[in-house]
Amino acid sequence: MKQAKLHIDRHFQVGEVDKRIFGSFIEHLGRAVYGGIYQPGSPLSDKEGMRKDVMELVRQLQVPVVRYPGGNFVSCFHWEDSVGPKELRPARPELAWFAIETNEFGLNEFADWAKKAETEIMMAVNLGTRGVDDAKNLLEYCNLPKGTYYSDLRRSHGVEQPHDIKLWCLGNEMDGPWEIGRKTPYEYGRLAAETGRVMKMMCPEIELVACGSSLWTMPTFGVWESDVLKECYDVVDYISMHQYYDNYDNDTAEFLANSTAMDRFISQVVSLCDAEQAKQRSSKKINLSFDEWNVWYHSKEADKKIERWTKAPRQLDNFEDALLVGEMLITMLRHADRVKIACLAQLVNVIAPIMTSDKGAWRQTIYYPYYYTSVYGRGRVLQTLVDSPLYTTKNNGDVPYLDAVMVECDDGSLSLFAVNKSLEDDITLACDLRQYEGFRVERHIVLDHDDMKAENTEEHPDTVAPKSNGASSMENGHLSAVLKKHSWNMIRMTIL
Repeated sequence: MKQAKLHIDRHFQVGEVDKRIFGSFIEHLGRAVYGGIYQPGSPLSDKEGMRKDVMELVRQLQVPVVRYPGGNFVSCFHWEDSVGPKELRPARPELAWFAIETNEFGLNEFADWAKKAETEIMMAVNLGTRGVDDAKNLLEYCNLPKGTYYSDLRRSHGVEQPHDIKLWCLGNEMDGPWEIGRKTPYEYGRLAAETGRVMKMMCPEIELVACGSSLWTMPTFGVWESDVLKECYDVVDYISMHQYYDNYDNDTAEFLANSTAMDRFISQVVSLCDAEQAKQRSSKKINLSFDEWNVWYHSKEADKKIERWTKAPRQLDNFEDALLVGEMLITMLRHADRVKIACLAQLVNVIAPIMTSDKGAWRQTIYYPYYYTSVYGRGRVLQTLVDSPLYTTKNNGDVPYLDAVMVECDDGSLSLFAVNKSLEDDITLACDLRQYEGFRVERHIVLDHDDMKAENTEEHPDTVAPKSNGASSMENGHLSAVLKKHSWNMIRMTIL
């Protein structure tokens, strides 16, 4: 059995958790929208066609913000196609995913769904095939009360009150060779600066997210962030990060080490932002929006077999994915001083925590670390020093077996989130918590399974599910716990 220690001090805090770090993402991709959040005619849907079972699972997650409508989809999206009478909306060939977009579900339907799901909207504008004027018009349609062409157009569509969207993405992955309307960093930086400037002239209170490089592995990474921020630093509030991890090589130990790569990625983007701040002699700090992140568990070869120009095609999680999702959430919390927004992609059906069929919805394995961290991870992140044995990986060097972070919650309780990455051994964990006099262990939730490839399916939705069977205790202010091999854990501590 391995041994590890955590060192914390209640006065040494990383920062306040912005609840938007627990956001998610809905793109017109696969069955995320059609058959996911929206299925008119289904006995599981309300009179507007919104899936009630899905909405209840989203509410349980307490998702604070959902990014929409993309993703790659947004780079040739004409928002005007998605509003007004449904019978007049045009069907379009959708070039990002080679599907047909009927526009039956559009902007106002999504805004209606977001209200019912008790979440806010993070809206993306098309800077691939469109630009400043269209972004301005969309903002006018969404946020101005009345008395202008586009605000009155919205009212004529039966939406009297403005959507009042506060958070906007200036395009998506604009350095990606797959992206429609791909830009050089100078081209995109200038377009983002001018688009953002005009949008803030109309609505000064909005916040704007500039596109960072599409992935850490992109050849443009680093240079892209520097050159883009050089052009639009004064206008934008955040720069985006996107990253997915896969286990195509079927090397679970290597796969679970990717949280180390994610930690390094975040630190490097922070450095790039702060370097530009210094160059511009600015008092303004650019924070991070990790607005696409997840595991990518299905084969890209399977995606290639999907017939082009189908409507809402099916696009393909298992237990090991839940461990890495738990680690990724821990990593973002450890950077809560700079990561202020994050969106798990996607929310429903496409590499998602929620899956659906015509018969119902169920929780995928990754739902559980997302749920517990969202509900019990809000407050102040304590600087959590992990003293753990290491293992060697080919891509990330020496990696600790233990990932962990402690959060002092808004109600005064403590939440410890921890993942034991060892595939063979339990870990005994010790932490001196005498600064939190009178605390006891309220419960210890464990997510584990003998089969690393175990999945939750419609027929067996609870194959991988949390249990309140963790072994932990507090004695004389000292926490001791046993973290089972390859397990995700949440230990809640409250005052007696």
